[in-house]
Parts: sequence; C-alpha cells; structure tokens
Amino acid sequence: MMILTLARRELRSLFLSPLAWSILAIVQFILAYLFLSQLQEFLLIQPKLATIENAPGITELVIVPLYGSAAFIMMLVTPLLTMRLISEERRNKSLPLLMSAPISMTEIIVGKYLGMLGFAAIMIFMMTLMPLSLSFVGTLDGGLLFAIVLGISLLLAAFISLGLYMSSLTAQPTIAAMSTFGMSLMLWIIDWAGGKADAAASGLLEYFSMLRHFEAFSKGVFNSSDFIYYVLFTSLFLILSIRRLDSDRLQR
Repeated sequence: MMILTLARRELRSLFLSPLAWSILAIVQFILAYLFLSQLQEFLLIQPKLATIENAPGITELVIVPLYGSAAFIMMLVTPLLTMRLISEERRNKSLPLLMSAPISMTEIIVGKYLGMLGFAAIMIFMMTLMPLSLSFVGTLDGGLLFAIVLGISLLLAAFISLGLYMSSLTAQPTIAAMSTFGMSLMLWIIDWAGGKADAAASGLLEYFSMLRHFEAFSKGVFNSSDFIYYVLFTSLFLILSIRRLDSDRLQR
C-alpha cells in the first residue's frame, strides 16, 4: 500500500537525520532526570504517606508529573520534527515530482503523517519504560497509567497534524517550526484568559485548550469529549494539509 510505503520512507529518513537522533536522546535524558528526581522526592516522603489514609501512590506522585512535563517538552520538540515534512520538499523543488506520481494528495499527507506518528510512538514507548520499571518494586495504578499514556499519544498526534499543516504552507522549515510552536503554545494557554471572561466564553476557551483535555487524562478520567476533541483537531489539520496540496497541484 502506497501510504505505508511513504510512511516507512518518512520514518527511515528521520532516523537518517542527526536532528531526530539528537532530539530523541535529549528528550530521554531530560525525562530520565525528571523521573529520578520525582522518584527521589517520593522516597523521602514515603514514611509520611504510610501514616495517611488513602494517600496518593507512586503513580500519582511520580508518573503523572513525569507525563505532565513530557507533554510540555513534546510541544517544544514536535515543531523541529515536523518542520521539514512538506517545506523541505517544496524548497528542494521535489514537491512537483511527488505530485506527478500516481498517488493522491491524501496518500502523501497520510503517509508522511503516519511516518512521523511512528517516530512519536517510539518516543512514547521509551518514555513509558521508565514508569513500567517501577512495577518491579511497587504497585502501579494501571488504569491511570493507561489513561495518561493515551492522553499524551492523542496530544502528540494533534501536535504532529498541526506541524504538518504549517509545513505545507511554506518553503522555509524555520518558519514552519516557529508557526507550529506559536499555534501550539496559543492553544496550550488559550484558557488563561477565561477568568476574565463570562461563563460561556470561559467554557469555550477551556474547550479549545489542549492542556485542559490532557489534564483530564492525567487524572485518570476518560471523557469522550476529550477523545473527540483530539480526533477532530487532528482530522481538521490533516484535511487542511490535503486541501493545501490539492490547491498547489491545481495551480501547476
């Protein structure tokens, strides 16, 4: 299938890039440091927790903060990974050649998206190995862990779709990266103005906030509205990316 062929090509090109390896190494180093720091703090307060009824466990005090930090870090590094998806093809004048191939614009976009999603899955898997290592010395809240892994997976899928669209708008990867970061940050903090707005406006801003939907997963709450938000967000920017390439093809 052409989509899977393009996805494998995109994933292989990522691993041939020093940037991708550098990002993977730096992200894992930072998360490992944060994980060990959280674990050390938990061990220090563990005697006090033993005297408290229904005290939070290692999942709430170590794993949840880790994934909260990881979500913000992913917002920073995703633009660097997605900035070249289309803009590099446009800058190298290889986009017309790709468009002239017997494949649809949908296959091009979905193939590139799945390739980047595969790289994101590797990052999430490596990140999750750290919390899973705690299962050998303690009891983890499996439901909470599953919910927060699902949440960060949906969050990354949304970031990647946004980055792909921004990359399709320009021939300059740097501009694509900055645009993606700016949009992601705006959607991350958009509800901060909610306290100064009326109830209806505040609720609307909270719904558009990517952070609020992720926070629900980090509390172990699976709400269909949060899931649908990420699915619609991802689908919207994939469709916009396809329409952008269709527009470019019609102009040629």
